[in-house]
Amino acid sequence: MNRIRLHMLRGSLVLASVFVLLGVAVRTTPGQQNSAAAQDEPFLEEWVYKVKWGHHDEFFEILKKYQLAILEREKQLGYVTQYTVYAPGLHTSEDQRWDYRVFITFKNYAATKHEDEVARQLFPDQQAFKKEENRRWELTDAHWDLPIRVVNPAAGE
Repeated sequence: MNRIRLHMLRGSLVLASVFVLLGVAVRTTPGQQNSAAAQDEPFLEEWVYKVKWGHHDEFFEILKKYQLAILEREKQLGYVTQYTVYAPGLHTSEDQRWDYRVFITFKNYAATKHEDEVARQLFPDQQAFKKEENRRWELTDAHWDLPIRVVNPAAGE
C-alpha cells in the first residue's frame, strides 16, 4: 500500500512540476482575482473520471468523440491553450481508482464558458449529442472537475 501511495505522490509531483516549469499561474475562482490583469491569467482545470468496470473502451470513444473534440475546437479558437489526457500506468485500490484525467489550461477564467456554444456548433444534431453524452455519464462511477492553482511557496498564500 505504501508503494502505491508513493507512486501516486511521485506522479502528482511530476504533474505539478510540469505546470510550474510551464509557468502556469492559475487562480481557482474569479473571486480571487483582484485586478484586471489577474483576470487574464491562465486557468487550469482537471477533469477526473472513474469508469464502470468493463466499459472503458466505450467510455473513451464517447469522450473522444465529444469532449475531446470540443476541447480541440476550443484550442483552435484560442480558449484552451493546452490539454492532456492521462490514464494510470498501474492500478490502485478501488477507493483510490481513477481511469482518466484531463488537465486543461484555459486562456483565462472567462474562456471556460464556451463549451456549450462550441458543442452546438460542432454537433448540430443535439439530440444525438445529448443521448451519447448521457450514455457516457451512465458509464461513469465517479467524476469531478477540479480547478487547480499553482502555489508560490515564497509568496505564501
